[in-house]
Amino acid sequence: MRGAPTILHLDMDAFYAAAEQAAKPSLRGKPVVVGGIGPRGVVATASYEARVFGIRSAMATAQARRLCPNAAYLTPRFSLYREISEVVMGLLGELSPLVEPLSLDEAFVDLEAGGVEPTSAAVRAVGERLRRDIRAATGLSGSVGLAGSKMLAKIASEEAKPDGLVLIEPGTELELLGPMSVRAIPGVGPATAETLRRAGITTVAETGEAGEAELVRLLGKAHGAGLYALATGHDDRPVVADRDAKSVSVEDTFEEDLTDRSRVQTEISRLAERCVQRLRAAGRSGRTVVIKVRSYDFSTLTRSETLRGPTDDPAVVKEAAARLIDGVDTTAGVRLLGVGVSGLADYTQEDLFAQAAAAAAGAAGTTAAAGAAGAAEAPQGPGEAQGETAGAEVKPRRWLPGLDVRHAEYGAGWVQGSGVGRVTVRFEQPWSEPGRVRTFAVDDPALEPGEPLSLVRQEPGADQLADPPADGPDRPAPGGPADADPDPDPDPGLGPERGSGPGPDADPGPDAGPGADPVPRPVPGPGSDPATRPEPGMSSR
Repeated sequence: MRGAPTILHLDMDAFYAAAEQAAKPSLRGKPVVVGGIGPRGVVATASYEARVFGIRSAMATAQARRLCPNAAYLTPRFSLYREISEVVMGLLGELSPLVEPLSLDEAFVDLEAGGVEPTSAAVRAVGERLRRDIRAATGLSGSVGLAGSKMLAKIASEEAKPDGLVLIEPGTELELLGPMSVRAIPGVGPATAETLRRAGITTVAETGEAGEAELVRLLGKAHGAGLYALATGHDDRPVVADRDAKSVSVEDTFEEDLTDRSRVQTEISRLAERCVQRLRAAGRSGRTVVIKVRSYDFSTLTRSETLRGPTDDPAVVKEAAARLIDGVDTTAGVRLLGVGVSGLADYTQEDLFAQAAAAAAGAAGTTAAAGAAGAAEAPQGPGEAQGETAGAEVKPRRWLPGLDVRHAEYGAGWVQGSGVGRVTVRFEQPWSEPGRVRTFAVDDPALEPGEPLSLVRQEPGADQLADPPADGPDRPAPGGPADADPDPDPDPGLGPERGSGPGPDADPGPDAGPGADPVPRPVPGPGSDPATRPEPGMSSR
């Protein structure tokens, strides 16, 4: 425990939902839910307007729809969230060399390592400036906690939500912690809390009063001793920059249980491919391949295989995953499948490639013969229709609510809903007024997937100028987001590349003419005050 509150914890407010509200003017001030939109989807983030109805993260989307059927239910756009996260983490990096990211929207910062004077007034000033800089750069808000330990800084940021700052003065820690629920302590989940409740322990103060010996008896030596230290305010964990990921994994929940064995094998192969894509994007390799299988009755099992050395070769990972799934009985129905790689390293073991090469060589003759005869048949992925010729452009058969699109005539917009062969699109930009809704056939050749628009308005002539919103009165979309066509949970790994936007051929919008604003300006975030708009040069993007 430090004698000065020099550990800062930043937590962006309702991050995914706030980013969507900032990017979609028609959703500002309205309930927004981001997550899986299918019948088995799960809420990733809910805006504060949606939380009023009792919607929370990790809640089943079906339950959220019952609580608030008129909310906008949107598919996540991780490329946009990563872009914003990079800006926020860059601002944190300017404060200190010790920044410990916990997720896209959350991080610890060691202000002492950044040379900040160890006084309450100095660190408070830094925290307030950080909040202003984040608002100026992204249009979004974040909550800041300042304390002498990581645990207390995180608790302080929770107390500060939304869009606030709380500083815990040294010497007041136990007074603050005592009446809090034991769930406020990091690492105490529902199971641990229930164990403690049965022993009559429900608050942080009661946890400390129980004593270390009693907690060790209830929870085991490691967990019990650690919990006692935290409950009595002893937390000397340092802020660690560049925390190493322990594994990389992907998983999908299916709209209907999979019972066909060949379909299960195809899905495992596809998940293995996605997993390797993430592995390579992180510049890592791994030596242990893991599969996860959740059955129709929610029972879950995992199987793993450790290779001779780390690899990032998709053929090797697919082969290992295929062997693992072969040993699992899936005939009763599979609800979820996942593939992961652990035992990460920064290099690859080259001799592993020989394994995949040998398999490929053995199948070369058969593949060539099948290709010559025209009989080779590739498994179809989502959105592909039977009978399409190889190399032909494949139009998506389903348009997921919230995703970006571009129309040849109307420009950039986003999917508001789809169903019965129609898709409704709202044409608006982050810096525009709420746009008009238009309806198209799902196979309209003029409509195609688009790229997320930057939340910072670009000066005229920049590459990311986008099309103007369609004029005309706003009208409600038939079958809005709540009526969207159900679809399996989205694949966060298949979105547009980070930082991309409309190309240089995009039509200039109305702000490109005389009288246009000559400097980038942030999009007004949910609940933002126009008076807080930055002066020229404040934006870091």
